[in-house]
Amino acid sequence: MKPISLLFATSIFLSFSTAANAAEPAKTKWIPSTAYVVPKETAPEGEGYFAIIEGHNGKLYIGTHANAVNSWLVEFDPASKAMKAVVDCHKAIGKDIKGFGSQAKIHTRNNVGASGKIYFGTKQGYPDKTEKREDYPGGYPMVYDPKTDTTKVYPIPVPHQGINSITPDESRGVAYISTCADHRPGPGENAVFLILDLKTGKYRELLDTKHVYGFIVIDHLGRAYHPVLGGGIARYDPKSDKVEVLKQTIDGKPPTPASHLADEKGHPINWDISPDGKTLYSVAMSANQLISYDLTGSGDTISGTNLGTLIQDAKSTDCRAMCVGPKGQVNVAVTEAKDGIQLLHLVTFKPGDKAPLDRGPVSVNNPEVMDTKDKNGKLLPFHGGVKKMPDGTSTTKHVILGVCETKDGSIYILALIPYTVLQIKPEAVK
Repeated sequence: MKPISLLFATSIFLSFSTAANAAEPAKTKWIPSTAYVVPKETAPEGEGYFAIIEGHNGKLYIGTHANAVNSWLVEFDPASKAMKAVVDCHKAIGKDIKGFGSQAKIHTRNNVGASGKIYFGTKQGYPDKTEKREDYPGGYPMVYDPKTDTTKVYPIPVPHQGINSITPDESRGVAYISTCADHRPGPGENAVFLILDLKTGKYRELLDTKHVYGFIVIDHLGRAYHPVLGGGIARYDPKSDKVEVLKQTIDGKPPTPASHLADEKGHPINWDISPDGKTLYSVAMSANQLISYDLTGSGDTISGTNLGTLIQDAKSTDCRAMCVGPKGQVNVAVTEAKDGIQLLHLVTFKPGDKAPLDRGPVSVNNPEVMDTKDKNGKLLPFHGGVKKMPDGTSTTKHVILGVCETKDGSIYILALIPYTVLQIKPEAVK
């Protein structure tokens, strides 16, 4: 038998090598972020919610949660990396009630008025076995002015119910409020849609929408929108001073059960609006789909379009964080159940894109700040929100609560345990 030539042997090796390389899975493209932990005393259990917004001054304003204790509005300056509490909610209202009577959460998506003032509200925490739901007096809308470092507090709009959403229209001297009863007390009183007169402090109820965790947006004509249980969309027109409950279609048809847009018992739905006020974007928490609505049409039906899937091939997703940036880019911080954690992805969509773009999972450059240990090497309480992946990359492992894009194109995401701001720089997502 003749020996195999070197050239032939080399060609066989290269063929096998190429085939082996082709079979190797592609390396994960991670989006790097830097973690900044919110002051521990303002979020002692490492928890928080949707409350993050950029002020006109370029600083971020973040709401916190300290169950049975209090809540704070924290200012984060990306330039200096400094964080400080600028509003102590109990000091602002002049009452320091502990337990379930405390103003334990800033749960609202914070909003900014044309004046630069920050609008937010307080909400109830969790009762223990000895407490009644009626022990919570109700939440307070608040307005913080960074220019004067002062806070105006408005009265409780609905007794025993917290504030879930507050959206200002300073041109008309009003803010729109959505309350949250956490399903109690009182059947069906989950989200009362109201108008607040910013000068007099008086409220007017528009509708009990019965929809859990409703966000409010204002369109290009100054009309305010709120979801309604069962798939309706409430629209208040200040010119006619009337509320309509509109129907919706998605791609010309009623919403499907899989969309979670018209659930009989409700489903958390995240809303935000385009800078021109003509397009409403929506993500149901468990649906893995981005929806847009055209707000320029007429009639009793709002036309929606399914823009596509957020994370392809994901078996289970959780999205509580979506925003529209200053230039119209939609940013979705969504997690998929994978590798024993809730793996964070950043998904973006720009008008004109064919579908949402999954930018990839988000890594943490400085995981040690989220996994702080004592002198004996033991994790501190309510730390440990990071997991090291097989490739050595560190990432967060819990669901994500809020997202904000700033004027410079940076994206900030709120993570849990400890309550942390993840900063993604613009160059990371170009």
